Amino acid sequence: MNILESMLVAIVALRTNLMRSLLTMLGIIIGVAAVITMVAMGSGAQQEVDQQIAALGTNLLMVTPGYSRNHGARMAAGTRLRLTEDDARMLKEQIPEIVAAAPTMRGSVQVVVGNTNWSTTVQGIDNDYIVARNWVVTEGRVFEPREVRSGAKVVLLGRTVAEELFGEARVVGQSVRLNNVPFRVTGVLGPKGQTMSGQDQDDVVMVPLATARGRLIGHSRAVAKAVHVIMVSVADAEMMDDVHQQITQLLRQRHRIRDDVENSFRIRNMSEMVETRAETSRVFNMLLAAVASVSLVVGGIGIMNIMLVSVTERTREIGLRRAVGARARDILTQFLVEAVTLCTLGGAVGVLLAILIAYGTAEITGWPVALEWQVVVLAVVFSAAIGVFFGFYPARKAANQNPIEALRYE
Repeated sequence: MNILESMLVAIVALRTNLMRSLLTMLGIIIGVAAVITMVAMGSGAQQEVDQQIAALGTNLLMVTPGYSRNHGARMAAGTRLRLTEDDARMLKEQIPEIVAAAPTMRGSVQVVVGNTNWSTTVQGIDNDYIVARNWVVTEGRVFEPREVRSGAKVVLLGRTVAEELFGEARVVGQSVRLNNVPFRVTGVLGPKGQTMSGQDQDDVVMVPLATARGRLIGHSRAVAKAVHVIMVSVADAEMMDDVHQQITQLLRQRHRIRDDVENSFRIRNMSEMVETRAETSRVFNMLLAAVASVSLVVGGIGIMNIMLVSVTERTREIGLRRAVGARARDILTQFLVEAVTLCTLGGAVGVLLAILIAYGTAEITGWPVALEWQVVVLAVVFSAAIGVFFGFYPARKAANQNPIEALRYE
């Protein structure tokens, strides 16, 4: 009896006890579906993290003011602006690994066009910010150097702001009012999407730094040319730690911070922050996948149990087959093929169930899902391997039965 004939006999045997076969496959179905679903969600989360890192910028470090004290009380971070445009310029000049060092100010602003208005975030920038954040201007142009130096009343609109104010109409060259100050739109920024915290990165407008300080956000009375943050883009990801240390040393020297005094600034690696959250998600998904894998083992044990029952029920059949010339190897192959067929069918049904669950969950909840077909194939192959592993003992027991005793069995 060849493998094909053994498969046909196995299918007939499984159809004879259809309900029992379905219940036996249930453990494999649940296990395969759970594993594939968890891996798909984990891969989707990882892809979203990669997109978040790309949206943040290329190898980005964010330098912000640190804590300040008022009569011994520790105030919130950034309550006193200590970083300046000159700090940013010094970092770029003295650390060759830095591609861009962008001093930035942030605030809130009301944007008005005709009878339409929109409340959004305004950022005062220079063109290094576009480089550091890896942002693309899809319509129009970035600021010209003279516009940045002179504090011209020009503005770049984020995608969300442009759509809310202008819809499908032409944007570049239009006039908008920011806090009742007229500005000319020079360009529209490409979409960045949401951060992991749900903040819309496209709900923003950008103006030259001098313009923001002089007309929209205001001056810092404590430090001239103060900024809220310096965005630093590093040429190579492997240099991030080294650049972090160099920035710390240079800023401590520039701000004349004594050795026994803590930094007046903070440096955060944005990619590491996102990766930390991603690692938590990956560990959680791995734990869930491990728990789901237990279902495969339990399903395999169930299949072995049912196959042992099947061997007992079909003892006379085994005796008849041996009496008409079937070899022990043929009996072994027959029952082993039955176990593998049972597990493979269960794996196939589990794959279909996983696809329905994964994409159904993505549609309902909006969670990212990335179904990797190599994982699907591996799951089916693994389920077949479970059939071989857990089906071998019942098949061997059937093959080793004495034909005469088997024929006498009632």
